[in-house]
Amino acid sequence: MLIKVFGSAVFGVEATTITVEVNINKGIGYHLVGLPDNAIKESSFRIAAALQNNGYKLPGKKITINMAPADLRKEGSAYDLTLAIGILAASNQIKATSIANYLIMGELSLDGSLQPIKGALPIAIQARKEGFTGFILPKQNAAEAAIVDNLAVYGVENIKEVIDFFEGTKELTPTVVDTRETFYKELAHPEFDFADVKGQESIKRCMEIAAAGGHNIILVGPPGSGKTMLSKRLPSILPPMSLQEALETTKIHSVVGRIKENVGLMAQRPFRSPHHTISNVALVGGGSYPQPGEISLSHNGVLFLDELPEFKREVLEVMRQPLEDREVTISRAKFTVTYPSSFMLVASMNPSPGGYFNDPDAPVTSSPAEMQRYLSKISGPLLDRIDIHIEVTPVPFEKLSEDRRGESSVSIRERVIAARDIQTQRFTDLPKIHYNAQMGVQQIRMHCQLDDASKTLLKTAMEQLNLSARAYDRILKVARTIADLEGVPHIQGSHISEAIQYRSLDREGWLG
Repeated sequence: MLIKVFGSAVFGVEATTITVEVNINKGIGYHLVGLPDNAIKESSFRIAAALQNNGYKLPGKKITINMAPADLRKEGSAYDLTLAIGILAASNQIKATSIANYLIMGELSLDGSLQPIKGALPIAIQARKEGFTGFILPKQNAAEAAIVDNLAVYGVENIKEVIDFFEGTKELTPTVVDTRETFYKELAHPEFDFADVKGQESIKRCMEIAAAGGHNIILVGPPGSGKTMLSKRLPSILPPMSLQEALETTKIHSVVGRIKENVGLMAQRPFRSPHHTISNVALVGGGSYPQPGEISLSHNGVLFLDELPEFKREVLEVMRQPLEDREVTISRAKFTVTYPSSFMLVASMNPSPGGYFNDPDAPVTSSPAEMQRYLSKISGPLLDRIDIHIEVTPVPFEKLSEDRRGESSVSIRERVIAARDIQTQRFTDLPKIHYNAQMGVQQIRMHCQLDDASKTLLKTAMEQLNLSARAYDRILKVARTIADLEGVPHIQGSHISEAIQYRSLDREGWLG
């Protein structure tokens, strides 16, 4: 008897429905075809034990299973439940009248209980698109898949519940999630707050500008000056994610199985901080069967690279294209996958191998030549793509010993949100541009027009600092953001001069 059941495969951040055809005939043997990987080939042993421990059996006949489309590589253990139900239906051990209406996924344990799967959210989105009545999956993933409306999502704990459901002896209760209520409920105050930071007012100002315009930023300073502390607090002043952004972010984390158990939509912006020993594949994504890398996991959030010169140069260079295009494309011989990677890059570094500026009073001194050699580990094109460069100096004792708390992240965030609202109205007709850092050449010409005095000021800075054309664009974008924070419609000379100050690494003699 031939039976068709349905599962799903995830490529990139999109899912493709897989038709599992199970045919049972006279003879002996278990034949699984359709480009399955080793995890799927091993499923026969898990299925046999799970069925036996729940009062059923693997038929002693010739079982042929085809996973269509047969030229598409399938991987992972999430097809166990799909195959098991197909075998039971094809051998007439359970009723098969409504199986084709449901998409079934789950990894089986030997006792028949189910383990969580990856990619539940994109699979649920595709299931709704293709008109399935329901989606049966492990209970741990139910809240994640239930984000999708107009699709009945059934979270089950073991295969017996699924069998009883199709037999009609037990009803399954669909998991219901009020996406909007859950999303806004989770927008709690962040763990890290700028009120904990003593002094560093100029750096807080830089962080505010970076958050308001979505600008990349690099902090240069000696050990203990607060670079990491400040960076960890940046997400606390970013505007809350929109529902669309939250859905995009959740899809990516779902694909790699990073969604916490019984958690639906991600409400907080991601903050990723990879170690400096990371490989280029782990950073941008890839592998034989491509998976998202750190830059995609930080989509709509912050990617923090601590001690930037310690990263391998080739690792940093692969970021150049994603920083410009805000997506990364991974090509293989048979397919191409594109992952979104619209993130804020926050980097920190010491000014020298010893960790200090060229200061005779510093505990460890380095010569200007050593400092320059250390800084040259970061390429000029990469620095050009970072809008704001700022020096961080140690906090004096008087500031550290103050009892007065600094301005809270909540009040800073209000100004950031107000500036972002201005940008949202500005780019209403441009669906791919949401804030100033994403502006292209046309938008810069339109929204960053300067008066004669500002042009002269910028021209002088360009000539004296020997800035590139890309640095010119960055200065204009940052100046536009500063004007937005002040609620001013046109860029003024003071905005340009402040933006020029945030190009520290372009200034000759900045080492002292």
